[in-house]
Parts: sequence; structure tokens; C-alpha cells
Amino acid sequence: MRPAGVLFDCDGVIVDSEGAAIAIMQDEARAHGIEMSADEIRRRFVGGTIQSTHAELRRLGMPLDGDWVDRFYERLYASLAAGTALIDGIEDLLDSLDAAGIPYAIGSNGRMTKMEITLGQHPALMARFGDRIFSGQDMGCPKPDPALWLHCAGALGLPPESCAVIDDSPSGVLGAVRAGIPVFGFAEHDDGAALADLGARVFHRMGDLRALWGL
Repeated sequence: MRPAGVLFDCDGVIVDSEGAAIAIMQDEARAHGIEMSADEIRRRFVGGTIQSTHAELRRLGMPLDGDWVDRFYERLYASLAAGTALIDGIEDLLDSLDAAGIPYAIGSNGRMTKMEITLGQHPALMARFGDRIFSGQDMGCPKPDPALWLHCAGALGLPPESCAVIDDSPSGVLGAVRAGIPVFGFAEHDDGAALADLGARVFHRMGDLRALWGL
């Protein structure tokens, strides 16, 4: 069924930014004698906030101080500013949504500063979203709080249930389910079973959505 509006996550859905964060987390863990694979980091941390990551790493035994979050952001922003590509197929999907008259918005757990760095490297794409770019962290309602997705739907002037969420993380999927919004789980790196278990319809390439929605 074709949605009336589409609500996108940002990292790992629009911009290919998660690899930089994963590499820095691996470095941090290795510095404390812990080896973590990219898949393990993706499973444990992707979709959360850096604050929640800090708490989890401390729980794992890493003696991280209170300034760790700020230092992590400094490293991450520098890495992302050096070059952040778009997810393959996202521009074609937006073209199809525009042609069908379907509006869209972004709801991310990343800070607005981060999105200005990543999306800002692609000004034509960023301009397509206009003022419909929202940070759950800045708003005080990070996923899985459903309030972020509900706010995005409201910004489009649409009932939540008429929209579709696209997210690649368990927290984003859970937030959409709690908001009563159909959710499509983008599984670029695995079979997406964890997303499916939470209620997402899994897909693996952006072009899949164009076929599913008849665009």
C-alpha cells in the first residue's frame, strides 16, 4: 500500500554515516582491551544516542569519564566532515516520491549539528527536506520514544497511520510501532531478523520500496 507520507531516519538510511561511528567505537573499546566486531557494535549501539552508548560501555567495564561523550562527538564530527556519502538509491527514491506527490520528513536520534555536517555535504538533497528535519535528541524524545515519529507525521499534516517510517535500527522500528505507524526496516548489512521481530517489513535496497509502493 502506498503511504501518504514517508518518515526517514537519517544515519544509515539517507547518509552512509554509521561506519565512521563504528570505527571510532572499535578504537575506544580496543584502547580498553576489548575487541568488538562491527556487527556487534551495530547490534548493540546503532540507533541509540552517544549518551546511551557511553552508559553501555561503562557497564561493559570501560572506565570512561564524563568528558568522553564530548570527545567522541569531536572525533565523529571530524571524520564525517571529511566525507559522508549518500545511501545508494536514496535520491532515486526521493525523485519517485516527488513525482507521486508524497511528502517526506527526517526523524533522527542524531543531533541537528551532526545532520548539518552530513546532510550539509549534499545541499540539494537537504533542501528537499526543508524545515522537516527533526532531532529526537535535541527535542528530548529520542527513539524508541514514539513522540519523534508522531511529530514528523504532524509536520506533514498527516495522520500517523497513513505514513510509513523507514529506519535501520531496533529503536527506530520500536518507536514507529509504538506510534502506530507502519514501518519498513532497512537491512543493508544482514537479514533484518531483529527488525522483523519488532514488527518491521524488511527490505534490503532502496529500490525495493519503489517496487513495494508502485512508484
